[in-house]
Amino acid sequence: MASSLLVSAPEGLYCPAGDFFVDPVRPVRRALITHGHSDHARAGHGAVLATTETLGIMALRYGTQFAGTQQPVRLGEALRIGDADVSFHPAGHVLGSAQIAIGNTRERIVVSGDYKRAADPTCLPFEVVPCDIFITEATFGLPIFHHPKASEEVGKLIASLRLFPERTHMVGAYTLGKAQRLMALIRQAGWDRPVYIHGAVEKITDFYIAEGIDLGEIRKVADVGKTKLPGEIVICPPTSLADAWSRRFADPVSCFASGWMRTRARARQRGVELPLVISDHADWPELTRTIEETGCREVWVTHGEGDALVHWAQTQGLKAMPLHMLGYGDEEDGGDQSETAAET
Repeated sequence: MASSLLVSAPEGLYCPAGDFFVDPVRPVRRALITHGHSDHARAGHGAVLATTETLGIMALRYGTQFAGTQQPVRLGEALRIGDADVSFHPAGHVLGSAQIAIGNTRERIVVSGDYKRAADPTCLPFEVVPCDIFITEATFGLPIFHHPKASEEVGKLIASLRLFPERTHMVGAYTLGKAQRLMALIRQAGWDRPVYIHGAVEKITDFYIAEGIDLGEIRKVADVGKTKLPGEIVICPPTSLADAWSRRFADPVSCFASGWMRTRARARQRGVELPLVISDHADWPELTRTIEETGCREVWVTHGEGDALVHWAQTQGLKAMPLHMLGYGDEEDGGDQSETAAET
């Protein structure tokens, strides 16, 4: 890593000038958090700076005392932390997600966290932030990954409901971000009937609604008794697709909304009848376009399929390197299941 502004430490990315970490994987004195997924937002820090929505999500997951102190940050607000200039900018990943720009008189680094460029009615769109060094994820950092339009994938779900009105359509979707985006997309597609949810999805969904996100009529499965819900949509954690909970429904169609459904072997492995390629991460064209648009001279890749993206960046005349940092998982591959306990 060719910068003294941000260095790699066992706890995560550390800024000596400001004496803080970004998305640390261990408890630290001061943490700046990009978003609420559990591989980036952990409890136990002395002080946490994040957007108001991310702080609210962390409180839901870890309890209100998840950190010694909590400081909400407005997007675009200029902060001075020690000798570092800091600002948060929309990442387009989930509600409250942000990129974190860190600068001094010599250079500016942007830590993207997780991000996507596709439209999402449940969060602010990604903002390109010019920088010298861009730290990017690479969850789908292979040229084979080109995500289709999410509206087209939801169209497949609606078409299946019309074709099989006697069957419940169970859609596995990760409980923070993906589930709520799916609800909003279903509404955009014209589905005006209630959407039913697993109890594990309820708290985050209620939070989105309280933040002004219109998701239409949402009902909890536990409140409908023994009704088998033929012809209805049920959104649940992916792990629920294969457990005993799913047997209560009418000849269920197993669906899974994930960027990994682009790979047929993944769909077969999970026994998914209707794969929906809907991702909250950038695909290959979005990753490469974003790097170009930042105008950066150097790229660091934090996790995912880093080698291909590093190679591509180098062919473009950029310095590029992978950051082999432990603790960052991919919530689209089951790494963010902390809230998927059995429904009560």
